[in-house]
Amino acid sequence: DKTLSKASSKLHGIPFVLKDAYVTKNIKTTSASFVLKEYIPQYNATVYQKLLDAGAILVGKMNMDAWGHGGSSENTDFGSVKNPYNLERSAGGSSGGNAAAIASRMCVFAIGEDTGGSIRNPASWCNISGLKVTYGRVSRYGTIAYASSFDSVGPMAKSVEDLAIVLETIAGKDKYDATSSPNTVLKYSQEMTKPIKDIVIGIPTEFFGKGLEKEVSDEIMAAIERMKTFRVKFKKISIPLFDYGLPVYYLIGPSETSSNLGRYDGIRYGQERKYFTEETARRIMIGTYALSSGYYDAYYKQAQKVRTLFIEEYKKAFTQCDVIIMPVMPTPAVKL
Repeated sequence: DKTLSKASSKLHGIPFVLKDAYVTKNIKTTSASFVLKEYIPQYNATVYQKLLDAGAILVGKMNMDAWGHGGSSENTDFGSVKNPYNLERSAGGSSGGNAAAIASRMCVFAIGEDTGGSIRNPASWCNISGLKVTYGRVSRYGTIAYASSFDSVGPMAKSVEDLAIVLETIAGKDKYDATSSPNTVLKYSQEMTKPIKDIVIGIPTEFFGKGLEKEVSDEIMAAIERMKTFRVKFKKISIPLFDYGLPVYYLIGPSETSSNLGRYDGIRYGQERKYFTEETARRIMIGTYALSSGYYDAYYKQAQKVRTLFIEEYKKAFTQCDVIIMPVMPTPAVKL
């Protein structure tokens, strides 16, 4: 029965890779850091187990920015990830190894993790598709956490159709993750066949201003022109808090990572803390500072308040449109 069940799965026999931030039983899991160089987990992450149950075949675990700390896959103890389209440029990060593997046809899909762009950034720079899934839609059990209130498990593939098929398999409530959503998992591949005529696409004016390189802007505008042939509607919208997004992320994210990485002390887990990269150490220090007595109210608490305001702004924006189109990164792939 189990064999028949696997054979009926759309992912049966399909090769995939995992970002090395997911625990895999009896297979090394390092999060691209020498701190976990010899760590061999004794259980599987839920997302990995679901794929195994569907008959998918793991062919590798991919390099990344250590602990998810970076956007270029250079902050790693295993060497920078190169872009298959230009070996002198970055594949993006932190899920850069995934994107490079898909772009070079080593596998059909990958499972990444997105905290502040870690799926979307490398997908953009490596000319593939990536989905930052709604928080809680996919279980985070077995994920090596970066910032627990941001971390989102999601698929990466060459096409959006492939993303939909993978998401159908990995989404759903998990008894091991209290933050996972109990909402019904849709047949996303079927939902994609519905017509998009007359949907309203919002264009946030703040996202297309200073700092956006012309090459990126031109590509997005060309995409907008192509979409007009599907008879969709476009509307300019505003996200006034846009400029505060990065400062808020760099207060909350490091604060959570300073707590999450506290267990890796060379006694309970991993090797000594001296093996943390400079970037990881920097984020731990920023987070510890923001959470310290005398600064918690001034920094961390204020950042959380602004985060709530961001949520309200996006809710307001979605009363004016169905979808928002925006750049993933302000520049093309950067040089290594």
